[in-house]
Amino acid sequence: MEKGITKQGKNSPIVVGLDIGTTKICVIVGRRNEYGKIEVLGLGKAESAGVTRGVVSNIAKTVKGIVDAVKEGSAQSNVDIRVVSVGIAGQHIKSLQHRGILTRKDLSSEICKKDIDRLIDDMFKLAMNPGEEIIHVLPQEFTVDNEPGVKDPIGMAGVRLEANFHIITGQVTAIKNIMKCVTNADLETQDLILEPLASSESVLSDEEKEAGVVLVDVGGGTTDVAIFHEGIIRHTAVIPFGGNSITEDIKEGCAVMRNQAELLKVKFGSALADENKDNEIVCVPSLRGREPKEISIKNLANVIQARMEEIIEHVYYEIKSSNYENKLIGGIVITGGGAQLKHVTQLVEFITGFDCRVGYPTEHLAKNEALPKNVYEDLKSPMYATGIGLLMKGIQKIEDEMLKDNTTAKQTKISAEPTKSKGLFASIIEGSKKFIKDDISDTDFLK
Repeated sequence: MEKGITKQGKNSPIVVGLDIGTTKICVIVGRRNEYGKIEVLGLGKAESAGVTRGVVSNIAKTVKGIVDAVKEGSAQSNVDIRVVSVGIAGQHIKSLQHRGILTRKDLSSEICKKDIDRLIDDMFKLAMNPGEEIIHVLPQEFTVDNEPGVKDPIGMAGVRLEANFHIITGQVTAIKNIMKCVTNADLETQDLILEPLASSESVLSDEEKEAGVVLVDVGGGTTDVAIFHEGIIRHTAVIPFGGNSITEDIKEGCAVMRNQAELLKVKFGSALADENKDNEIVCVPSLRGREPKEISIKNLANVIQARMEEIIEHVYYEIKSSNYENKLIGGIVITGGGAQLKHVTQLVEFITGFDCRVGYPTEHLAKNEALPKNVYEDLKSPMYATGIGLLMKGIQKIEDEMLKDNTTAKQTKISAEPTKSKGLFASIIEGSKKFIKDDISDTDFLK
């Protein structure tokens, strides 16, 4: 068996994404092929019984779900899964804006990635409220020597480097519980990634992010929102309602069992009641010895529409509070399991006035003939947007690290070459620069 995170083919690492959701736990194993597409090698899924609204509520049940999903994914891909990129969501997720400033000492050199890394590291040292921890620090615009609006300052000359940051925080206990579940399942965490960021990676195009777009991921327990403009993330939020809230409403409103409510939602559910006829009826088997129950499809749609309207109103509130309401040319992209509801895009357009489309994670997927056909068809569903996004983020991180290692090796090789043409003084200066550079890179900048 191959080990997870292994160099394959043309230096392509095998990576595993682990999506611990409220309704399902899903493991996706894959790598990037020679054409830059994501090739999925295996998919494992299990029922999630220990997660409530995106937060782990029962560690033993969650661990069992992870182990079952990993076992299935491992068997299908023939990869020994050890390291995973894990998603995190839940109502405890918050975001804030902060500004960082760095005064550079070496005036002769250009701004490099280490300067930006140092700014990011400084943000991780911010004092948080008790019980909160920083998950992501995302740079937005930079200012170089009072020149604002710089998107990428690498290679520029400048003394004073400033940046606006979008900082995402979560509860320490929620993060620790996820980590504990992963560790108890005999796995290591490569990275902890906010789920809406992962979903945006798999369903949004660069053009949409540049134009301004809202990603709405309607999961089982939560609805995640991420707003992008000019290619930069501007706002994130987690709404504590999702597909399970709709199922509970159907269970109460139609007086049926929970599993029947879920089936009714999936097979006959619609987000617009007016699109259904009054005379459409579905029969639901009742408990032993009782008559089957007749349910009007229109009444079912009324129940679903009421909850979906509430979720979309919350999303619209987040759009308005982000101050980007008038800058979103790309409109809304809805994904996740809830995006499979009939007429959901029409309801979103009616309430918000924005264009809306369903986001499918197929754009980045390459067809793998070795996968069973039904698995490849499954992966096209919006409910796997987060899992595929986690896989893509994991691949991206490892490729960045490999690139960084290669660059460091080249720099060491170049600086180790003898300098015959230089005088003694020049050689001493060069040597001291190298010493300072190595010293700084090992201590100040690397986490």
